[in-house]
Amino acid sequence: MNTPQIAARLVELCRNGQFETAQQELFADDVISIEPYVMPGFEKETKGLEANMAKARKFDSMLEATHSIKVSEPLVTGHVIAFTLEMDVTMKGQERSSFNELCVYHVKDGKVISEQFFM
Repeated sequence: MNTPQIAARLVELCRNGQFETAQQELFADDVISIEPYVMPGFEKETKGLEANMAKARKFDSMLEATHSIKVSEPLVTGHVIAFTLEMDVTMKGQERSSFNELCVYHVKDGKVISEQFFM
């Protein structure tokens, strides 16, 4: 897949809340994920597909409910993809809240090699 195709598929999967499927299909084995800040129980940087999938499962386990997911149309330039993600969620033991982030992905050899989130 080329970068625009990866962008389209990534957006499609994220809009449907299929984040693990996106990782399995589109991410390189040595992908790096960089968070905007360290949350309790999480690292600022996570390396490797398995570690990133474990991080996603850990986040999912903290969710009581996902009320909505909104993903913008992707911007693609060269081998970089960017889009905004808005999630309205209820975390276990917390009030309902929403967050917005800018998601930036770098692609090499048909796979996402890094993702970074900005809030």
